[in-house]
Amino acid sequence: VQLQASGGGLVQPGGSLGLSCKASTSGRIFSSRFMGWFRQAPGKEREFVAGIRWGAGTTYVASSVKGRFTISRDSGKNTMFLQMSSLKPEDTAVYFCATARTYSMNQNEYDSWGQGTLVTVSS
Repeated sequence: VQLQASGGGLVQPGGSLGLSCKASTSGRIFSSRFMGWFRQAPGKEREFVAGIRWGAGTTYVASSVKGRFTISRDSGKNTMFLQMSSLKPEDTAVYFCATARTYSMNQNEYDSWGQGTLVTVSS
C-alpha cells in the first residue's frame, strides 16, 4: 500500500489544521490493519501521535496531544484524517502517516510510510 499525506502548512498558535492520508491499494485496506500518525520535530526522534484500528475504528492518541488532536478515517475512501486544534509551537514537525499489522506506538512496527507533510505553528 502507498500512503500520501497532505494538509500541512503554517498556522498561528491556537489555530487548527487538518491532515489527510490517502492509501492507494489495489483493494480495500484489511480491517485488521492499524494506521498511525507520527511526527518528527527538528533534532528530535520520530514520535507516535495517534492511531486507529482500520476495521473497528478504535482510536489511540498520545498524551501530549490528547484533547487537542482527533484521528478518524473514511474506510470507503481509504483515507485517514488528523484534526489538530489548539496548536502550539511545539507541535511544529513533519507529520507522517504509516500502517502496521497491528496497534503499535513503535515506528519499527510500521511497514509502509507516507512522505510526510510539514506543519509549522508560528506567529
